[in-house]
Amino acid sequence: MEPEFWHQRWQENQIGFHQDRVNETLEHCFPLLTPRPGEHVFVPLCGKSLDMLWLQEQGHPVTGVELSPLAVEGFFRENGLRYRSLRSGDLSRHDATGFTLYCGDFFDLQPVDVHSCTLVYDRAALVAFPPEMRPRYAAHLLGLLPAGARILLVTLAYPGGEMEGPPFSVEEEEVRSLFDGCSTVRALRSRDVLESEPKLRARGLSALREEAWLIRP
Repeated sequence: MEPEFWHQRWQENQIGFHQDRVNETLEHCFPLLTPRPGEHVFVPLCGKSLDMLWLQEQGHPVTGVELSPLAVEGFFRENGLRYRSLRSGDLSRHDATGFTLYCGDFFDLQPVDVHSCTLVYDRAALVAFPPEMRPRYAAHLLGLLPAGARILLVTLAYPGGEMEGPPFSVEEEEVRSLFDGCSTVRALRSRDVLESEPKLRARGLSALREEAWLIRP
């Protein structure tokens, strides 16, 4: 997707992808990454997700990257967090206690920006990219991470042709292909979420599953 697409979505408040609750799969599956106390978590395409607050409340500093300045500003403002901003290469960096959010293009992020992050939580990034961009996303993500990193990847799967993404359907075969060179690609959980996603159901979906994966590069 072109950056302007996402800027427009935030400007027009068309953010159906934003959840007003902590993701249940995160709460259920995050312990399966065997996180150590104080381990840093990287959240790509983070928006203003409440999941970041949950992660920080578990004792994990959070680093996110988000294209829209409206989302970054909204996260800090809506959660009453004081922050300071500075320029960091092609990105702007915004720091608050327990949080560092980069504003800009995910593909401009460099390994030094996330060098302390050995955990990754991706609920809304991979599924936001159309098929032709997903290999580039996966390759860049893996190239950013230090040794020993673990990824909790959450994807969606729905019948082809029923809805035009985003979010896009990403099937098991594609997940395994995208992360084929990794030491671990393990399915953790699959659950039916159609009833809990009325906005997606209204777009014509007859079935919707949320899949969770543990990936070790």
